[in-house]
Amino acid sequence: MIIFEDTNRFSQLQESCVATIGKFDGVHLGHQLILDQLNQKAEQFDLPSLVILVEPHPEEFFASDARSCPARLTILKEKLELLESFGIDFVFQLQFDKALSELSAQDYIADILVKGLGVKSFIVGNDFRFGHQRKGDFSLLQEAGEQFGFEVVETAAYERNGHRISSTFIRAQLANADFTLVEQLLGRPYSIKGEVVQGAQLGADLGFPTCNINPQRLRIPLHGVYACEVRLVDRYRPAAVNIGYRPTVTESGEALLEAHILDFNEDLYGKTIEVIFRQKIREELKFSGLDELKSQISADVEQVREIFGITN
Repeated sequence: MIIFEDTNRFSQLQESCVATIGKFDGVHLGHQLILDQLNQKAEQFDLPSLVILVEPHPEEFFASDARSCPARLTILKEKLELLESFGIDFVFQLQFDKALSELSAQDYIADILVKGLGVKSFIVGNDFRFGHQRKGDFSLLQEAGEQFGFEVVETAAYERNGHRISSTFIRAQLANADFTLVEQLLGRPYSIKGEVVQGAQLGADLGFPTCNINPQRLRIPLHGVYACEVRLVDRYRPAAVNIGYRPTVTESGEALLEAHILDFNEDLYGKTIEVIFRQKIREELKFSGLDELKSQISADVEQVREIFGITN
């Protein structure tokens, strides 16, 4: 899969494509249905498949503060890995910035879709809005398609028990800690990946050393303490995981994921791990002091042992 941020790069490689566009947050089953639709259409036209991936999310760009935008399910790196796994040929990483937000819908079509990418078939939802003040819509695309010679195809919708699968719906299920349903909606367990970074060593001082990950999101989709599995290359280990803002020990406001891997003492600094969420234990709390915090962590770890059926 080839990733590019300038349409000139694409024109050096190809003359046209079959494309779709979106944020693809989570790359859930609804997105996967669209990707299947894209690949089938690309095969029909004998053209490469291309995903226009909007980054950052427009809601993040316009957010007055970090916590006013929707939580991210997946960071860019995870999205790209998932898109590649579905056999997409090209990803155009479309930078959402002030210039793009002010681009008229007509110029959006002419400059990006027609001149930039040579789109021959464009797969998009009938509720898609684009261009300055979101004035572009599905019918405008259809009119432009007739003018410039590309077809506009409505995306297939994926429903489960009467609910349209969407990133918003999945965020709500994560907030409810319904990880079984989330796994069904994503087609995989929900997880957060990241490089283990140096922390303040507070967990070690309390007797519960942790692997720390920066979630790399303006807003995190989960808060609290969870029973998780940590994937280490080819093996899985149970862990008690706190994700949140650590109100007892800091007022920085920066989110952190801290994983205490049970019965484990290997050095993981600089290595990438995957934390798979299985069950919520409790909300994140502010304690009166470190002794109370240590006592609660001990209880959390024991609960994780019970969940996974592990004896001391």
